[in-house]
Amino acid sequence: QVQFVESGGGAVQPGGSLSLSCEAPANVVKINAMRWYRQPPGKERELVAHLGSGGVIIYGDSVRGRFTISGDFAKKTVYLQMNSLKPEDTAVYYCNMFLYLLPRDGRDYWGQGTQVTVSS
Repeated sequence: QVQFVESGGGAVQPGGSLSLSCEAPANVVKINAMRWYRQPPGKERELVAHLGSGGVIIYGDSVRGRFTISGDFAKKTVYLQMNSLKPEDTAVYYCNMFLYLLPRDGRDYWGQGTQVTVSS
Protein backbone atom coordinates (compact mmCIF):
# COMPACT_ATOMS: atom_id res chain seq x y z
CA GLN A 1 0.00 0.00 0.00
CA VAL A 2 2.96 2.32 0.67
CA GLN A 3 6.04 1.76 -1.42
CA PHE A 4 9.12 3.36 0.06
CA VAL A 5 12.20 4.03 -2.04
CA GLU A 6 15.13 2.70 -0.04
CA SER A 7 18.79 2.99 -0.96
CA GLY A 8 22.17 2.38 0.58
CA GLY A 9 23.42 -0.53 2.58
CA GLY A 10 25.77 -3.20 1.34
CA ALA A 11 28.97 -4.70 2.71
CA VAL A 12 31.77 -2.93 4.57
CA GLN A 13 34.73 -3.82 6.75
CA PRO A 14 34.69 -3.18 10.51
CA GLY A 15 35.29 0.47 11.27
CA GLY A 16 33.81 1.57 8.00
CA SER A 17 30.75 3.68 7.23
CA LEU A 18 27.52 3.26 5.31
CA SER A 19 24.43 5.35 4.82
CA LEU A 20 20.80 4.51 4.22
CA SER A 21 17.94 6.58 2.90
CA CYS A 22 14.21 5.98 2.67
CA GLU A 23 11.69 8.13 0.82
CA ALA A 24 7.93 7.92 1.22
CA PRO A 25 5.68 8.33 -1.82
CA ALA A 26 4.26 11.68 -2.85
CA ASN A 27 0.67 10.78 -1.89
CA VAL A 28 1.56 10.75 1.84
CA VAL A 29 -0.34 13.54 3.57
CA LYS A 30 1.64 13.78 6.78
CA ILE A 31 4.43 12.01 8.68
CA ASN A 32 4.60 12.00 12.47
CA ALA A 33 7.69 9.88 12.98
CA MET A 34 10.49 8.28 10.99
CA ARG A 35 12.42 5.32 12.35
CA TRP A 36 15.01 2.75 11.47
CA TYR A 37 14.81 -0.77 12.83
CA ARG A 38 17.09 -3.72 12.23
CA GLN A 39 16.87 -7.48 12.52
CA PRO A 40 20.15 -9.36 12.99
CA PRO A 41 20.27 -12.99 11.85
CA GLY A 42 18.35 -15.20 14.26
CA LYS A 43 17.30 -12.29 16.46
CA GLU A 44 14.26 -10.09 16.92
CA ARG A 45 13.74 -6.76 15.25
CA GLU A 46 15.03 -3.83 17.31
CA LEU A 47 14.79 -0.06 17.20
CA VAL A 48 17.90 1.65 15.85
CA ALA A 49 16.79 5.26 15.81
CA HIS A 50 13.66 7.40 16.00
CA LEU A 51 13.05 10.90 14.67
CA GLY A 52 9.83 12.67 15.61
CA SER A 53 8.29 15.53 13.69
CA GLY A 54 8.78 17.70 16.76
CA GLY A 55 12.50 17.00 16.73
CA VAL A 56 12.75 14.24 19.32
CA ILE A 57 15.57 11.82 18.52
CA ILE A 58 16.06 8.47 20.24
CA TYR A 59 18.82 5.94 19.62
CA GLY A 60 19.18 2.33 20.57
CA ASP A 61 21.87 1.76 23.19
CA SER A 62 24.09 -0.25 20.88
CA VAL A 63 24.31 2.46 18.20
CA ARG A 64 24.33 5.69 20.22
CA GLY A 65 27.37 7.80 19.35
CA ARG A 66 28.03 5.92 16.11
CA PHE A 67 24.82 6.29 14.10
CA THR A 68 23.01 9.49 13.18
CA ILE A 69 19.40 9.74 12.07
CA SER A 70 18.23 12.76 10.11
CA GLY A 71 15.24 13.55 8.02
CA ASP A 72 13.36 16.01 5.90
CA PHE A 73 9.66 15.79 6.67
CA ALA A 74 8.79 18.05 3.74
CA LYS A 75 10.69 15.77 1.36
CA LYS A 76 9.33 12.70 3.18
CA THR A 77 12.81 11.24 3.47
CA VAL A 78 14.77 9.77 6.37
CA TYR A 79 18.48 9.02 6.46
CA LEU A 80 20.75 6.92 8.64
CA GLN A 81 24.49 7.57 8.73
CA MET A 82 26.34 4.62 10.23
CA ASN A 83 29.95 5.09 11.33
CA SER A 84 32.44 2.89 13.15
CA LEU A 85 30.52 -0.17 12.05
CA LYS A 86 30.97 -3.43 13.92
CA PRO A 87 30.26 -7.03 12.87
CA GLU A 88 27.33 -7.04 15.30
CA ASP A 89 25.70 -4.29 13.23
CA THR A 90 25.12 -6.88 10.52
CA ALA A 91 21.36 -7.03 9.96
CA VAL A 92 18.51 -6.24 7.65
CA TYR A 93 17.64 -2.59 8.22
CA TYR A 94 14.03 -1.50 7.88
CA CYS A 95 12.62 1.97 7.34
CA ASN A 96 9.46 2.66 9.34
CA MET A 97 7.20 5.70 9.30
CA PHE A 98 4.02 6.63 11.12
CA LEU A 99 2.22 8.43 8.38
CA TYR A 100 -1.14 9.45 7.00
CA LEU A 101 -2.49 8.60 3.57
CA LEU A 102 -5.75 10.23 4.64
CA PRO A 103 -6.09 13.09 7.17
CA ARG A 104 -7.37 10.89 10.03
CA ASP A 105 -5.87 7.55 9.11
CA GLY A 106 -2.40 7.40 10.63
CA ARG A 107 -0.57 4.10 10.95
CA ASP A 108 2.82 2.47 10.80
CA TYR A 109 4.25 1.45 7.45
CA TRP A 110 7.40 -0.56 6.77
CA GLY A 111 9.97 -0.60 4.02
CA GLN A 112 11.07 -3.86 2.44
CA GLY A 113 14.43 -3.84 4.21
CA THR A 114 18.02 -3.55 3.07
CA GLN A 115 20.96 -5.74 4.03
CA VAL A 116 23.97 -4.33 5.87
CA THR A 117 26.92 -6.67 6.32
CA VAL A 118 30.00 -5.79 8.37
CA SER A 119 32.77 -8.30 7.93
CA SER A 120 36.50 -8.48 7.39
